[in-house]
Amino acid sequence: MRIAQVGFAGVNVTPKTNWSFLVVTTEDGRTGIGEATLANHEAALAGEVERLSRALAGADARHRNALARVLPHAPAGLVRHAVISALDQALWDLDGQRAGEPIHLRLGGAVRDSVALYANINRGVAERTPDGFAAAARRAVADGFGAVKLAPFDPLVWEDASDPGFRSAYAQGLDRVAAVREAVGRSIEVMVDCHWRFSAGGAAAAIADLARFSLFWVECPVAEANLPAIRRLRGMANDRGMRLAGAETLAGLAGFAPVIAAEGYDVLMPDIKYCGGHEEMRRIAALALAHGIEIAPHNPTGPVCHAHSVHACAAIPNAAMLEVQFGETPLFTGIMAGNVPAATGGRAALPDGPGLGCTLRGGVAEERPWVRMERSWLDPRLG
Repeated sequence: MRIAQVGFAGVNVTPKTNWSFLVVTTEDGRTGIGEATLANHEAALAGEVERLSRALAGADARHRNALARVLPHAPAGLVRHAVISALDQALWDLDGQRAGEPIHLRLGGAVRDSVALYANINRGVAERTPDGFAAAARRAVADGFGAVKLAPFDPLVWEDASDPGFRSAYAQGLDRVAAVREAVGRSIEVMVDCHWRFSAGGAAAAIADLARFSLFWVECPVAEANLPAIRRLRGMANDRGMRLAGAETLAGLAGFAPVIAAEGYDVLMPDIKYCGGHEEMRRIAALALAHGIEIAPHNPTGPVCHAHSVHACAAIPNAAMLEVQFGETPLFTGIMAGNVPAATGGRAALPDGPGLGCTLRGGVAEERPWVRMERSWLDPRLG
């Protein structure tokens, strides 16, 4: 099963969102797919995929360990990690197709019959007001989700603390959380994603302020480089009945090992698009399991990442639940052929087709080519 080509497919799905995919075509005509979505970096991803295609022409697609190695110190950083992660996904898709088995069976078999999902409501919020967030949360609960997540503090950044609007922006973030908690009641789990927007001291204050909402977890309060602060913040959150979660952009077991050793998080969030694909996610999860740490994979993007993540979570014992982007676009399934695992209803059944079980619909990348965004969804200062 020799590789003939590695191609890039960027698809525009909303005025704010592109999804990026890597497609491996073999000489015998099979195609395997992975997702490498990295907002506002589509051109860089395409260039890296082109370089990879030249390097892998003629290689045996069965040799995943040699072809899809993650090196955390790679000069291209997260762009390189995203492409290699997507390559690993695509090679597992090909492996399953060749064997006539779903990926989760090739990973050693499922340890659960379905995968628990939680709703990330951020991109389904039209009005970024407390009422807008509350309405999105109610829609998710009505759809069957037992847990919802919001990022209420965007676009606050702690370096701007001297700006006149900083305190009001922070207060508005708390108001959004309060509105969601009131909207869903106390039987639904609520998580808050801070997107690394706080200093260590600011994060401590935020955890104290958020405790009254009985959150399931507080996510990414500070950058992962600040491990001593993360460990202290975990203790603060735990003392208030909350978990601390994070590490969504780290790559490889080598990237996660220091965080695990420091016991910084209750919940690790490896993203199959960035961490190195299935192979690295399994290694990361195994080391986390040895330390009594849950994983809840980061999965706020497209349907290919979602499908691969469902396969992965099916086979990982300490995978607690899986994120899904709720209410962003009907193209989540509309651009796909085959059976995409459910992204609604609070649980996803395991795919039973060979390989991934789904792929891009023919011609969709030509019909809806990726477009350059004038402004970053998350924050223009982050690229």
